[in-house]
Amino acid sequence: MLKIDSNNEEAMKEEVIRAENLGVCFESGQTRDDYKSKVLDLFKKKDKDEQGKLFWPLRNLNFTGYKGEILGIIGSNGSGKTTLCKMLTGILHPDEGSIKVDGKVTALFSLGMGFQKELTGRENVYLNGMMLGVEKAKINEYLDDIHEFSGLGEFFDQPMKYYSSGMKARLGFSVAAHLEPEVLILDEALNTGDRQFSQKAAKKMQELVKKAKMVILVTHSLRYARKNCDRLIWLEKGVIREIGEPKQVVENYKKTIPPRKERQRKKRKLELQKTDTTIKDNIIVKAEDVAVSFQLNKQKFWALQNVNFEIKEGEVVAIIGHNGAGKSTLTRLLTGILQTEKGRLELNGETTALLGYGTGFNEQLSGKDNIFLNGMLLGIPQKKVEKDYPKIVTFSELEKSIEKPVKQYSSGMKARLGFSIAATLQPDIFIIDEALSTGDMAFKQKASEKIQDMMEQAKAVIIVTHSMSLVKQLCTRAIWMEKGQVVFDGDPLEAVERYQEKTKESKGPLRK
Repeated sequence: MLKIDSNNEEAMKEEVIRAENLGVCFESGQTRDDYKSKVLDLFKKKDKDEQGKLFWPLRNLNFTGYKGEILGIIGSNGSGKTTLCKMLTGILHPDEGSIKVDGKVTALFSLGMGFQKELTGRENVYLNGMMLGVEKAKINEYLDDIHEFSGLGEFFDQPMKYYSSGMKARLGFSVAAHLEPEVLILDEALNTGDRQFSQKAAKKMQELVKKAKMVILVTHSLRYARKNCDRLIWLEKGVIREIGEPKQVVENYKKTIPPRKERQRKKRKLELQKTDTTIKDNIIVKAEDVAVSFQLNKQKFWALQNVNFEIKEGEVVAIIGHNGAGKSTLTRLLTGILQTEKGRLELNGETTALLGYGTGFNEQLSGKDNIFLNGMLLGIPQKKVEKDYPKIVTFSELEKSIEKPVKQYSSGMKARLGFSIAATLQPDIFIIDEALSTGDMAFKQKASEKIQDMMEQAKAVIIVTHSMSLVKQLCTRAIWMEKGQVVFDGDPLEAVERYQEKTKESKGPLRK
């Protein structure tokens, strides 16, 4: 792996990217390309004294990217990472300074943005390839490789509306990585991928930098960045705090994360293992021989089959498994989006689900408008939303951005807002499906504490995640799913150990 440790070595490297005094600004309450937001302002008008002020998401950035390296970008939510990626791709142009990129940029933003859900995976490969300027003949040449690498199997020829977020991530990376990019930018693109695919993607990135010019990886996974990047840029509040060797930069970044507060109330505190004293006998969720199927290639495909489990009051249950194991299908079943085809599902309470970050957000509306919109969609009276609005904004830490259209938010900012809305409005059954996959370390810690507090009000919490540390830290129990069935249900530490051991050797087919 390329390591650049001295000024002399840097001088010998071929420059691919050079940014000098780079800056970009927005006018408060305005966007450069968004007129719908002005029309769809459904609630209070913005204060006059907020109009006309300039906001600089990035300013005075100076850095160089070299050929043959994987350059990582880390930082808290809202630090400017996604804005920088948009400048590198030419979506945004600098208001100050300059940026030069020697090569054609291919960018994969989180969760395969740009995919059309009504089109099949195969059709979206062609669509994305052509959007990247790749000729159809070249796409044909790599189509089978993309299909095989993605591991989507028969889902490759199914509409993407049936895909889980992890399956979209798999296909998005596979397209971007195989169509011979010169400069590949991955902005949170692998956050919802399972461990096996993340390892596979890391190897592919190493191959890419040998043939392409460089890879830029934006991630909140400090462990992944430290292991797979040659250098790291640490962004904070729109400026560069540090550039250098990954291990040192990560250590310095961690020192700025606020220490976890000691919790005074021990009654509901969730330790790293199941806490029997907090579990009550009341059954909140009961699944008996539950099954759901889809029509794939004119054949019936069972996304869930013979699923049996119970969740009691006070439990925090993790749902784990590879991309396509059936996790998202199960959450849609629990929220009523899907109905059981066989068996029976009983719910004792109102369910609030946070399916991925910002699912259900209207991109044209402001963060504030989306708080009220989501509250109404959840059946919460407007007066209660108005009462809880200050708490939601404060918890999300988006005070300065709450009046901006959500389309300007980074994926991490959407994660913050979505979690804050759902958590503050106090549901009976709270389902989190990969909603914290893009959150920074400080917010994940804060959200973990909030989930523990929610056990004072909620009857049960269900967390769908690929983060094994989250499972071990928060959950009283874990359900491991594979191929649409439950393969383990019990102690979270044992579940993680078994799952990680299986991951090392598992290469089975995907299921939704």
